[in-house]
Amino acid sequence: MQKKPTAQQTKWPERISYGLSDAADNLVFQVMTTYLLYFYTDIYGLSAGAVALLFLIARVADVFESPVVGLMIDHTHSRFGKSRPFFLWYALPYAVFAVLTFVTPDWSANGKLLWAYATYLILGFLYTAVNLPITSVLPTLTQNQQELTLLGVIRQFFGSSVQIIVAVFTLPLVAFFGRGNDQHGFLLTMALFAGISLLLILNTFVHIRERFTQKKIAHQPFRVVAKIAVRNKPWLILSGVIFTYWLLTAIKNQTTVYYFKYTLHNQNLVSWANSFTFSSLIGVLLIISIAGHYGNKHTMRLGMLIGLAGQLVIAGGVYLRQLWLLFFGILVNSIGQGMIVGLVSIMLADTIRYGITLGAQAEGFFASSNDFGVNLGLGIGGLVTAGLFDLTGYVPNTSQNATTLGMIDLNYVWLPLLLYGILLLLIHFYPEKKMLTAIREHHL
Repeated sequence: MQKKPTAQQTKWPERISYGLSDAADNLVFQVMTTYLLYFYTDIYGLSAGAVALLFLIARVADVFESPVVGLMIDHTHSRFGKSRPFFLWYALPYAVFAVLTFVTPDWSANGKLLWAYATYLILGFLYTAVNLPITSVLPTLTQNQQELTLLGVIRQFFGSSVQIIVAVFTLPLVAFFGRGNDQHGFLLTMALFAGISLLLILNTFVHIRERFTQKKIAHQPFRVVAKIAVRNKPWLILSGVIFTYWLLTAIKNQTTVYYFKYTLHNQNLVSWANSFTFSSLIGVLLIISIAGHYGNKHTMRLGMLIGLAGQLVIAGGVYLRQLWLLFFGILVNSIGQGMIVGLVSIMLADTIRYGITLGAQAEGFFASSNDFGVNLGLGIGGLVTAGLFDLTGYVPNTSQNATTLGMIDLNYVWLPLLLYGILLLLIHFYPEKKMLTAIREHHL
């Protein structure tokens, strides 16, 4: 008879190492989501239309990459487990291509575009290969609900901390390393981030252990997993939440630097604005106490409502031209975002365990919805943003026309408000009680 899991099964070195894996990925990932569009258009010299097409093609590739990597995990047989070896195998290639993406060869326009395609598409696959295992390995570390929540919160705390560090310090580091040459500055900044990322990913591989596997259903054929996935309603709804959240994030974040540069005419305020996102850590830490009393579903709904309230305050700051109100809105909005994104891996772990009750332990495939949703949301968000810039006649490093400035306000204020409404609608139909009852009945 299997010994009942306890909250002490993972020790603090393992918990910290697990959490640092998200910090490692975010050192590179946040630069890509926040600054890559700006880097491509204003520094590398690609047109907004060309970048929009690149983002679209990359996201089409992600449609296949995330489930493929998930299936690779589900069918991995190694002495290290199913998810854990991916940290070892893909850490170095990920770091190398993170740097290569910011190399700016002095080639023809077509040659530069080809380089962007090659490096960005390969980096996208490698990101999936090192990030997806962070989610898929979680339900194998422990079967205790409180400890799952703790591990998820630790992961998001480190991940959110690095998001803030990247948001606040990337442009100052670019200025410091570049000394007037932003191409050189971005390259050296990414080299620093990639080196740290490599060390942290390898540290995760060394310290974590996979403990809980249902051997009879651990390597099910895809046709079986696909049929079970269609019946896993909590997973389907949560996948929609993940996609919508990252679509919102991409549209808003990629517009931030343009808003401060062209609307407020002060790019130096970007780091100040991003510094207020530190409050996302408050949202992450609130998860432990609120979810323990009210459950994950209601805690995520509260996070969405706080995010929506913050976005309304941001709208007031934008249209009243009041910086203090704008920054306060960012602070409130970030608390809600911390609660939303901090719960995703925890709730995905629940849907993976629910999948076991339906007949398949396919943590790789089910966890792939996180990376799939992130990549698709960011890609379509980047496509929408770049496409609107191209449509409204955006010209880098000049005063923008009224149509472009109006589009910047649309992306920064109104589209996020609409998407928060969609998030609230989705979470309303999340069947948490039914799922947790089934998990308890199967002693998972």
